[in-house]
Amino acid sequence: MTSKSTPPPISELPEVLPLFPLTGTLLLPGNWLPLNVFEPRYRNLVQDALDGEGYIGMIQPLVPRQDNRPLPGAEKDVPELYGVGCAGRIEECQETPDGRFLVALMGVHRFRIREEMPLFERGYRRVAVDYADFDDEPAETPAQPPSEELLEAVKVFAQAQQLNLDMERLSVLPEPLLVNGLAVALPFAPAEKQALLEAGAEDRRGILLTLLRMAEDPTQTASVEEPPVTN
Repeated sequence: MTSKSTPPPISELPEVLPLFPLTGTLLLPGNWLPLNVFEPRYRNLVQDALDGEGYIGMIQPLVPRQDNRPLPGAEKDVPELYGVGCAGRIEECQETPDGRFLVALMGVHRFRIREEMPLFERGYRRVAVDYADFDDEPAETPAQPPSEELLEAVKVFAQAQQLNLDMERLSVLPEPLLVNGLAVALPFAPAEKQALLEAGAEDRRGILLTLLRMAEDPTQTASVEEPPVTN
């Protein structure tokens, strides 16, 4: 598919989204997410999205699941889901000789589940969604580099987790891009990922700092309300 650089307004987004539930995976507006899609029902989902408007709803199950290697019979499960996810648009897709899809998904807009539709005959779940609760319209990205406070917290976290991060490269990114990139990439727990997803830009920075500092002081805990769920 041809990449489209500008996200559409809410009025042009689909009112019903096919869902790809995936534990511990965070998609934020403006961020890329690579997907290796091999389950039959989700191959169906990708094919149908390619044949349609190209949108997929990424969301997390409430209870962490073994999504990458599902157990036999998992295709019949209907797990509870968090109430908020992010719509992504397929920008690139390649089908492999063994039938998998390698997808590059671009985050477009967060959504709240309004109602779940009956299970589709193609095996995947669909939901009616609302976008209006989230201010995800494109905006000019401030040019200022990240604060020393944030960079120091990232450095300490990386050392504690034995991560090899290029701090010189990170230090020249605009802070909003760095915050979103770290929220997506760093190995936080699923509930922590969900809190980062649902937070606004300023709150997301604060939550990220708290999670990073927990590596320095393991007795510190993040003060985050448990997000609502749906089933």
